[in-house]
Amino acid sequence: MIQLVPHPRGVLLPVRAQPGARRNAIVGEHGGELKVAVSQPPEKGKANERIVDVLCDELSLRKSQLELIDGETSRSKKFLVTGVTIVGLRERLATNVGG
Repeated sequence: MIQLVPHPRGVLLPVRAQPGARRNAIVGEHGGELKVAVSQPPEKGKANERIVDVLCDELSLRKSQLELIDGETSRSKKFLVTGVTIVGLRERLATNVGG
């Protein structure tokens, strides 16, 4: 199960990045993190930008609702998601990853 954490401004969403993949998509769960595959290489923030795009598309979020707050150069990242509750985000995740 993806370990969502409450935050004063929203919900912290842990993400496991898979840069350099064949496709851009949410591909499942990995060690309590949402696994997101992106075709962009992990250089100059390109993969992070594509991860934001994938999260917005797959979870019906606006870019203004996502903020990368930890792990800019790591595969393990933490995004702050605003404007949604833990329950609401978990429902969106269940639609795309089964929880």
